[in-house]
Amino acid sequence: MEKLFYSISEAASAIGESVSLVRFWTNNFPGLLKPSRSSKGNRQYTAADIEMLKQIHYLVKDKGLTLEGAAKTLAANKASVSKSVKALDSLKAIRAQLVEIKNSL
Repeated sequence: MEKLFYSISEAASAIGESVSLVRFWTNNFPGLLKPSRSSKGNRQYTAADIEMLKQIHYLVKDKGLTLEGAAKTLAANKASVSKSVKALDSLKAIRAQLVEIKNSL
């Protein structure tokens, strides 16, 4: 079962980046990332927030866009970016399965 909220370290792990980068992106994309806060003040990310982090990661790290360019792209083509990220995730999963099969031979 999927959790309702994820810690910042779980969000960072989901995209393969550091906690400080997730915090930086959260502060630089306030219109797109809106984590709630726990009673202790810790950020709590939803599954939708993590998907948005994956999209930002794709645009900034894979496509090489600036933060401003990523924000503009997401504002104009959010559905297209989402499809690209989902396709990339599927391909990574398939590759991992193929590597596992190869290693078991």
